[in-house]
Amino acid sequence: MPLTFDMPFDELVAYQGTNPRPADFDDYWARALADLENQAADVEIVPAEFQTPYARCADLWFTGTGGARVHAKLLQPTRPQGPAVLEFHGYRGDSGDWVSKLPYVALGHTVAALDMRGQGGLSTDEIPVSGWAMATYLLRGIDDKPDNLLYRHLYLDTVRLARIVMDLDGVDPDRVGVTGYSQGGGLTLACAALVPGVKLAVPVFPFLTDYRRAWELDLEENPYDEIAEYFRRRDPMHRREDEVFTRLGYVDVQHLAPRVRARTMLTVGLNDRTCPPSTQFAAYNKLTCEKSYRVYPDFGHEDLPGTDDEIYSLLATL
Repeated sequence: MPLTFDMPFDELVAYQGTNPRPADFDDYWARALADLENQAADVEIVPAEFQTPYARCADLWFTGTGGARVHAKLLQPTRPQGPAVLEFHGYRGDSGDWVSKLPYVALGHTVAALDMRGQGGLSTDEIPVSGWAMATYLLRGIDDKPDNLLYRHLYLDTVRLARIVMDLDGVDPDRVGVTGYSQGGGLTLACAALVPGVKLAVPVFPFLTDYRRAWELDLEENPYDEIAEYFRRRDPMHRREDEVFTRLGYVDVQHLAPRVRARTMLTVGLNDRTCPPSTQFAAYNKLTCEKSYRVYPDFGHEDLPGTDDEIYSLLATL
């Protein structure tokens, strides 16, 4: 295997991460899940304008933590076979076109694609935060109490969506898979960690892991460049550096990874300067479930040939 710009491959597959894990990490997520239970879901499923002869397409709405109304595209085959697929999109993106979900519907799978709150889709974001909120999702809430970190709420949105889908008629709760690229890859791991019943997780070059390592590499690539921008504007002498990264540790998926029970397949490009390979392997190496990885030595944060086909073939086995 060739060298990566990041570290030698034999070190990648042993690397255990750099970003600190808060001492009360487990209590934090126990409290977060309890907060979700205390928020009524208020689920609403409304037929969508887009329809096909072999699927019922609907806008699914639910209430997440903080009272935000969260949206997902929901497609249910007219003859569901039991499996379901949850899709999570990339940073600042949205749930994508309806037609992109139809190959799974043709298999008899239910599909739900989440719009992350405050980003490019229809979900709202109604939680005010104090402090830093300059054109960023990653660090939103960093100067507020840890419970107001935006990604805490986004991870819980994936949990709520998974639970709603698992309860739908025609869905077997033991046959649910999750997938996504970049931010969607990180959310895939977070969802699988926080919903133990997820059977299969297929993240592609996941974001949201090992923040300090990404910052130390100083690649000046969006979205991790937001950390450098924060220090330049709010802490130019880095007096709070340890505090900042410890707080980000609450929403670092490498620390959630040991909770994943789903069979997991990671896909990574070794020349990825947006989500460096070491940050991805920091999470992968902490997985204790059945796992495998696919490596593209010459590719970065871009289309990886054959990956969509591989994901489809794997999720077809649910």
